[in-house]
Amino acid sequence: MSGERRAYGDDPRQFVDVYPGSGAGTVVLLHGGFWRARVGLDHIAPVAADLHARGHTVVNVEYRRVGQGEWPATTADVEAALRTVDGPAVLVGHSAGGHLAAWVAARVPVLGVVSLAGVLTLADAARDGVGRGAVPDLVGGMPDEVPERYAAADPVALLPLGVPVRAVHAREDERVPFAISAAYVDAARAAGDPAELVEVPGDHFTLVDPTHAAWPTVYGQIADLLSFSAGR
Repeated sequence: MSGERRAYGDDPRQFVDVYPGSGAGTVVLLHGGFWRARVGLDHIAPVAADLHARGHTVVNVEYRRVGQGEWPATTADVEAALRTVDGPAVLVGHSAGGHLAAWVAARVPVLGVVSLAGVLTLADAARDGVGRGAVPDLVGGMPDEVPERYAAADPVALLPLGVPVRAVHAREDERVPFAISAAYVDAARAAGDPAELVEVPGDHFTLVDPTHAAWPTVYGQIADLLSFSAGR
């Protein structure tokens, strides 16, 4: 499957791959990899292929990662990319991409967010050492060192979003603790957002494997948000 590559900036990593669909709604994908350079948008390409086969327009976003630009290059890229998307979309982000999806939904109009094992409580993840220091690598320090950056970048600090969020997570995830999604959903509900915690079987990576038993549940969340938004 080949899409149309479109640049949204001058850096070679500022691009999206667009797969036009047949009217089943638009889904924007944000890949994970703990914001580090070694993982790119190809990691979530199987999800793009599955969604496109179901008739969705898919926008797979690439962005600058740690070491490829000064803070806040990563978040700025994701916002810039989303502002090029035509029409309303559901955001789907895996791991670090789940963080980026929930973050950008506070800045750009979207239909909803499906976070797949997302790093949704950034300060907690930093203190817990998630990703072997991935969070302080992203923002340039720990919460007590750069509190203003956490205030700007932590999705839980940006609630309420005003759109539905589905936090999909496997309890056996060894990369991003299940408790992070649970804490975010609790905070989102307390803020008045229609957030749900969805537990699935598997591990951190099976959430982006369309052949895994968890995938029907994952896809169901995406389809539900598209239909929910269409019916509002």
